[in-house]
Amino acid sequence: MAERQAVDQQHQLESQVQSSPSPREDMIACVMALEAALLPCLPARELQAIDRSPHPSHQIDVERHARDFMEAAKKLQLYLISLQREDQPTKSETLRKEIAMMEEELSLKTELLKKQEKLIQGWRKDLKDQFDKHNIELDRV
Repeated sequence: MAERQAVDQQHQLESQVQSSPSPREDMIACVMALEAALLPCLPARELQAIDRSPHPSHQIDVERHARDFMEAAKKLQLYLISLQREDQPTKSETLRKEIAMMEEELSLKTELLKKQEKLIQGWRKDLKDQFDKHNIELDRV
């Protein structure tokens, strides 16, 4: 009876995982599926005793539980891999970020050039003033 409920729970969870409305619910469903698959598993000593048992039904139960667990673990693994892929930006996003960084660098350098041009113009004015001043003095002499 408990095994039947676990199997029913797993089928419900699988249907929830397939229609996954959000990543959080998808993760919870995967964890619940793993838990449902682990619940019927027995401690190691009992599993060893069942392995030595001549009754084939014991072997089937262990194999079924192991298969259920492996299926749930595979779903969780695929989900975690999909999350990892979602975290990685696409090539177009990466290029957009690089372009934005280059545009920002370009604007900073443009501002720096404008400041330096103003500074150079100020120097030119100072030099012209000094030149004119020296020419006036030379003309006096």
